[in-house]
Amino acid sequence: MYNCPDMSADMQSITRIAVITYPGVPGAIEEMNQVTEVLGKHGFQVSQGMLNDDSLRKRVQDQEFDLLIALGGDGTMLRAGHLCGPVDVPILGINLGRFGFLTEIQQNKWQQSIDRLLSDDYWIEKRMMLRAEAWRSDELLGDWIVLNEVVVTRGSLVRPVQLIARVDGRYLTTYVADGLIAATPTGSTAYALAAGGPILPPDLRNILLVAVAPHLSLDRAIILAEGSTVNIEVSSEYQAVLSPDGQEPIELINGDRVEVYADEHTVQFLRFQDPGYFYRNITPHMSNNPSTGNHR
Repeated sequence: MYNCPDMSADMQSITRIAVITYPGVPGAIEEMNQVTEVLGKHGFQVSQGMLNDDSLRKRVQDQEFDLLIALGGDGTMLRAGHLCGPVDVPILGINLGRFGFLTEIQQNKWQQSIDRLLSDDYWIEKRMMLRAEAWRSDELLGDWIVLNEVVVTRGSLVRPVQLIARVDGRYLTTYVADGLIAATPTGSTAYALAAGGPILPPDLRNILLVAVAPHLSLDRAIILAEGSTVNIEVSSEYQAVLSPDGQEPIELINGDRVEVYADEHTVQFLRFQDPGYFYRNITPHMSNNPSTGNHR
């Protein structure tokens, strides 16, 4: 087993596994059935189902499983993280999507990992989650736990919004922009990267602020100190929306504010690759966007 600093010294061997996928992922059900069958033959106690199945979700939340194996792309992994992070259930991702930033195993290569799972030859990577709270005066509109990012952006009108940013209660700047992203290190390779932000190592616990299409405003990304809280206040006559991890947007009005800070929980990913995998894999991801059709 790798001697990784994030490895839990008292982690028990894995015996109970949930195998899940998300509806609509091509070929996922067939692959899920195969994974479940092979794991069962090796003596694991296995349950399978869809990620949106309420009964299976409740079993995960009740910590009936030692591991959740998720088949799909990064969207499936995000949903699995939302489910498993708050209850400390590790996730092993099998990539059936395009990018696979968060997954560990490529499709059709999972069988060779079963022996390593049996012999506890893996390590656990812990990734920061954010908690976002939306407030209207003293009324809490909602709160969310996210793995990638919290985005406050313009609404349907193609006009920039004014967003006042405060860090630890102190005024930072007022952005005039299409939006502002508050991202985790995991999210630094998602929307924040597309907006020109830097890539952060996944084991950091810093919030990254990146403006989207700023107009005569601060146009450099800012990495906040570990433990900092950011407050984003809408100061605009135009509609703004809050989008936590790409979920259903919440409409915001002038004076609404969004509080973002590190959550106490982390998402735990089961890894077979050595801890240096992130740097080794980042260049191929950056050079071969599969959505363009130009990848090698």
